[in-house]
Amino acid sequence: MSRIAGTFERLDREKRCALMPYLAIGFPERDSVLELAPALVEGGADMLELGMPFSDPLADGATIQRATERALRNGIRVEDCLNTVRRLRRQGIDIPLLLMGYYNPIMRYGEERFAEHAAAAGVDGLIIPDLPPEEAEPLRAACAERGIDIIFFLTPTSTDERMAQVAQRASGFIYCVSLAGVTGARSQLSPALGPFLERVRRFSTLPRAVGFGISRPEHVAQISSMAEGAIVASALINKLEQLPPAQHRDAAREFVAALSSATRRG
Repeated sequence: MSRIAGTFERLDREKRCALMPYLAIGFPERDSVLELAPALVEGGADMLELGMPFSDPLADGATIQRATERALRNGIRVEDCLNTVRRLRRQGIDIPLLLMGYYNPIMRYGEERFAEHAAAAGVDGLIIPDLPPEEAEPLRAACAERGIDIIFFLTPTSTDERMAQVAQRASGFIYCVSLAGVTGARSQLSPALGPFLERVRRFSTLPRAVGFGISRPEHVAQISSMAEGAIVASALINKLEQLPPAQHRDAAREFVAALSSATRRG
């Protein structure tokens, strides 16, 4: 069983929703993730989404774009992202670690080579917003051979045909985009989220993790009643941007702890 599947099974027994915060590798400084990731685990993170910076991030809102632009200025490349995962494993981080990035850097690195190096580093899953399932087979096969899940997206506008395609190819979990648009903290969740998640369940029994716009404990509580995972990205980056570096670690831990307190069902 993969580390991702095992985590969802454990959380289901505990009647909790998985909390998955996002950090951009190389933000705010080259090695900041090595300090921030353990703080998120201490705060109650069940999985971590680690952003690989890219110059043209089509699904990212202004907040994550700022973070990844800074990471690029800090010189972060694919090799640095893999090395970050490797170093986190050496530090004792044993929860699922997923790399979120775009396809072009992976293609240039080489799909087989990337899958091999990612597995050796300790990567559990890949989230690639611009890789549609019908074009993902070479990378999916290379990753599946090495125990790495590729996470596919579904949105409220996804057709039944698209949902069936994703269900056929997906592993780990399905990333359910809560709204039509790019990432970014919102004040409230869409009232259409529940019916959308019910549609996804008709096509797949995999866990559903909801992302885009999740920023508050009450959002996580809502998602806990409807889905199996909550992904929080821009809200955490916003929090860190407002504080001096000396306060980042404690602020990250406290922010995630508040969200984690809302993950229990019932």
